[in-house]
Amino acid sequence: MTDSLFREWRARSEACLQAALSSLDGAPERLLAAMRHGTLAGGKRMRPLLAYATGHALGAPLEHVDHAACAVELIHAYSLIHDDLPAMDDDDLRRGQPTAHVAFDEATAILAGDALQTLAFQQLAEAPLSADIRIHMVTELARAAGAVGMCGGQSVDLDATGQRLALDPLQQMHAMKTGALIRAAVGMGAICAKADPAPLTGLRRFADALGLAFQIRDDILDVEASSETLGKTAGKDADADKATYVSLLGLDGARSALDAEYQRMHDVLGNTGLSVERRQPLSDLADLTVNRAH
Repeated sequence: MTDSLFREWRARSEACLQAALSSLDGAPERLLAAMRHGTLAGGKRMRPLLAYATGHALGAPLEHVDHAACAVELIHAYSLIHDDLPAMDDDDLRRGQPTAHVAFDEATAILAGDALQTLAFQQLAEAPLSADIRIHMVTELARAAGAVGMCGGQSVDLDATGQRLALDPLQQMHAMKTGALIRAAVGMGAICAKADPAPLTGLRRFADALGLAFQIRDDILDVEASSETLGKTAGKDADADKATYVSLLGLDGARSALDAEYQRMHDVLGNTGLSVERRQPLSDLADLTVNRAH
């Protein structure tokens, strides 16, 4: 059943992304092409799936979650375009194709990321939901994407290059850089459902564990997988002397940390008060996170 739900939710998110990008009448064609290149060329759609799965767990109609799922993926797409820039991670491969600044040029890539970010907030502002829900979602996503969230985490990551971070600062960095947007996906799904505080507290803890698990798995794959499998340059973190779970804990230690976060996700879900049926898609996303091959 969950597989069919995931297919349905991915299809909905793809349709919403296509519609959002098709709505930009008058946008320069080269800019729009770069935005589409960075958004529609595949991807796991983990963040939209989390928004839909949370909405499903809490009883939100699918159509109430569409704009949130679209917005969080637009922010993710913008972040990847900017992460790959020469001034950041300087990568030339993403999802098995040239990165935006390689396929177009650096200035166009910067502008494409900027435009995707603003389009994300336009999606939330125009969602067919009450004003208080829209404002709540805008606040949730802005906080996650900004200086105390994703952008702040990227700044810490850049500053930490060449350093050996202790475990707590490493976890905090990734809670900001990777985890904040995952937490926002869950938070916005809950907002769309007008969730009660009790399950929402547990679901946010689940999102925190999933965000760390996602990053630990990324760090492991950067060492173990090939560029062809990853769709991006393998071994990039080690070459750049990045602070990672593998560089700090070794492969075995990173695998143990991943197992711990996996157990934490399932423990937290089991204590949310949600039925097994309602929480099953979230449980399956936890499994997908720790077992993914790319």
